[in-house]
Amino acid sequence: MSRSASPTSAASHAAHEPMTALSGMAGHASTVLDAMVRGEMLDILQQRPAKQVAFTTPDEVVTYGELRARIGGVMGAWRAVGVQPAERVGLLLADGAAMVACFHAALALRLTPVMLNTRLTAAELSGQMQAVDCRWLVVDAQTAPLAAQINPPHRPLHVEAIAPAELPPLPPLDLDAPAAVMFTSGTSGQPKAALLAARAFHASAMASAARIGTQPDDDWLCVLPLYHVGGLSIVYRSALYGTRFTLLPRFDAAHVAQRMLRGEVTLASLVPTMLYRLLEHLPSAPPRLRLILLGGAAPSAELLERAHALGLPVATTYGLTEAASQVATALPDLARRKVGTVGPPLEGTHVQIVNADGHPLPPYAEGEICVRGATLMQGYLNDPAATARALRDGWLHTGDIGYLDADGDLFVLLRRSDLIVSGGENVYPAEVEAALKAHPSVAEALVVGLPDAEWGQVVGALVTLHHGAVLAEAALLAHLQGKLARYKQPRRLRIVDTLPLNATGKLDRGAARALLMTNHVDNT
Repeated sequence: MSRSASPTSAASHAAHEPMTALSGMAGHASTVLDAMVRGEMLDILQQRPAKQVAFTTPDEVVTYGELRARIGGVMGAWRAVGVQPAERVGLLLADGAAMVACFHAALALRLTPVMLNTRLTAAELSGQMQAVDCRWLVVDAQTAPLAAQINPPHRPLHVEAIAPAELPPLPPLDLDAPAAVMFTSGTSGQPKAALLAARAFHASAMASAARIGTQPDDDWLCVLPLYHVGGLSIVYRSALYGTRFTLLPRFDAAHVAQRMLRGEVTLASLVPTMLYRLLEHLPSAPPRLRLILLGGAAPSAELLERAHALGLPVATTYGLTEAASQVATALPDLARRKVGTVGPPLEGTHVQIVNADGHPLPPYAEGEICVRGATLMQGYLNDPAATARALRDGWLHTGDIGYLDADGDLFVLLRRSDLIVSGGENVYPAEVEAALKAHPSVAEALVVGLPDAEWGQVVGALVTLHHGAVLAEAALLAHLQGKLARYKQPRRLRIVDTLPLNATGKLDRGAARALLMTNHVDNT
């Protein structure tokens, strides 16, 4: 494991990492562990006891026996209509049992599932389907009206019409075959279609288990959409580990807190906004919760302090679609000791920091984060130019800015797309957000760059207030005087009830820009 330009020093540090990897796997059936090492996730699906729970949704409890029957039904239905191996199948489905069965069926048939965002418009979906040459489209009752508007028309495969059937013997999973097409979030531009092989998901799952451990009674809470790599990874990993997960189609902080306090959750993948809202409903640490994987954006020091004070086991993590989710993770003890770190890279993953010329930088020097390892995408589908920019000499150039410390632990300073350049000066949104939140009435802040004819970009900000607080925008702007250089101060400010979120629960900077462009208080 390499966490700098020097693989040997990084490997030395790795020896001190807690390898709880497969602790708790003893007695969890050595055949399952052997299959994990071989990568035969489909074997595990067939081996699990029929009555063992595979996952739950708000509407049903699905056992492994029932899951196998649903996968068998989907496979038979798709074969009957002529779906051929290696074809791409668009999955435009609500998060639920049907989506899980269709994903596994696609892998079993050696198809490539294209994970489609149900919140997009028909025009956006049309563009994505055409960009990846997707011939088939799987829909449910909820998404069928949207699918009917996609151009050119696709023959819809309705999941409600598929009856369960016996799962036929499955061949071993081809780890080098495509396992999913996943579109990048697109918050900073046109989404790109990342092609991920089964090997990437498998390597990520094994490395994650090596860092955070896996237990026979694990129940992983999934509140991230399955068209997001963070959500789909939970489905893949749980099948590979032979454990269960809980799939919720939306995040409701009160509901999630109740589940946790009842001891129904051992692992949870959250973004900072979710954790912030969850804390309002947790009077104490949940009894069985052993880890919260916190990623998607950088959490504030204040948020981490509140979570740690409550005794929540928060592990900060950094990942991206192009690397099949996790790249680095700091376990709770490290996250407490080194506020701001996302820890060392996972086993088998190499990280280095490079300058603008691509040369590796020493510890503490800030530069672009580059990643190498088996979890990387094969490329952006049908976009060789974008692939060539991102994948160079075996390294994924993330565009994100950070540094490695002397221990090889990674600190992510910002996503490059968030950087604001105003009149040639760099403005870091986190710095401005911290200054805004220093006002006692401010609860949350979101800072973005807005186009400006004179300066190129100017700073814009949305803020929310603590319950019962009253504050005028002009007073908040006055609060920043003397605390930030003039070019860092918001030129446009708006106080709102809630900050906009995208489908994965991350702060939606695009929506924030739209709000600020139409309705704001000027500070010019």
